[in-house]
Amino acid sequence: MLQMSKSSASTGESPEYVRISLAAALTLGFYNGSFFRGARLYCLNLLLTYNDGCIGKCAYCGLAGSRRIPKPWTEHSFIRVDWPVVPLREVLRRMQSERCSHVERVCISMVTHKRAREDTLIIIRALRECIDEISALIAPTVVNRDWLYKAKDAGADKVGIAVDAATPELFDKLRGRGVRGPHRWERYWEVIRWSVEVFGRYNVGVHLIVGLGETEKEMVHTIQRAYDMGALTHLFSFFPEEGSLLESRPQPPIGKYRRIQLARYLINKGLSRYERMRFDDMGRIIDFGVSREIYDRVVETGLPFMTSGCSSKNRENACNRPFSDFTPFQAYIGEMRNYPFRPGDKDIEIIRRQLADYSNTPVKIWINDYLEA
Repeated sequence: MLQMSKSSASTGESPEYVRISLAAALTLGFYNGSFFRGARLYCLNLLLTYNDGCIGKCAYCGLAGSRRIPKPWTEHSFIRVDWPVVPLREVLRRMQSERCSHVERVCISMVTHKRAREDTLIIIRALRECIDEISALIAPTVVNRDWLYKAKDAGADKVGIAVDAATPELFDKLRGRGVRGPHRWERYWEVIRWSVEVFGRYNVGVHLIVGLGETEKEMVHTIQRAYDMGALTHLFSFFPEEGSLLESRPQPPIGKYRRIQLARYLINKGLSRYERMRFDDMGRIIDFGVSREIYDRVVETGLPFMTSGCSSKNRENACNRPFSDFTPFQAYIGEMRNYPFRPGDKDIEIIRRQLADYSNTPVKIWINDYLEA
């Protein structure tokens, strides 16, 4: 049972309250609306919330304490959408209704805060009464190996770790000393190693953001490192947050993102390796290290271009985060960065052209019918 504390209950903080993604708010019925092209959310994303926020200062994050917008932290958007604060009891009640019968997993995300360790365990235990597949997106800066065992005992079966930046230099510049932040590259990879020991191989997910300044070669190298340690990788396409230090940085070109998506899939399926791939003098992938037959077969499935996240018993892409790193307009014109459903034939045609696009244009219109309208 969820134990109420007078302090957090009166102030709308965790563990009695959580923030939920816009997609989760729609699925749980807190908001009215529907998803483009009939997408459905299979994993509810919850986020710890505190009035004094996260102590991280990551240059690209909507939750960073350094973000320059005239709103309290609890009203900050995150991944460019609202994350309303709601009572956890109400989330648990609605999870058991018919409208959530298709939900297969819940992910509780920590923030870097002194109270997050114990509060995350409390929430995992409460969720375990409603669902048996629970992920914890953890903050390595504030957890240790013993805490990982506690999280597993509480009911989590998978953990995620948001390394985000592909190189130690970018990590330090954007998350560590470069922004006077608390995070350290070595600590994150140490916690990844511990997590694999505690939760088992491939029950650990490493989040990486494409477009923070890395080359395709550097990103693929980091994907391979994670896989060799026993962790799978979950890709995000950079999308600038208003008021963040990187608010003026453009999204990565779609060709770059598509090639890294395909490379990640081939590595995580054991079909290729970083060492077998070839790169040009700008670090762009020019050979995926597989035969043309395997290349065509894998691309035709559309699976590499779906949202990469934690699996469930029933599907590989349970954490499908509909439309979290692109706008509805971009989805309409063929710029759906992570498909929350399996791409159709028309989508595959567009994806094939995007894979072959080595230009630096951040956004293009890919649907001819739209150009003619």
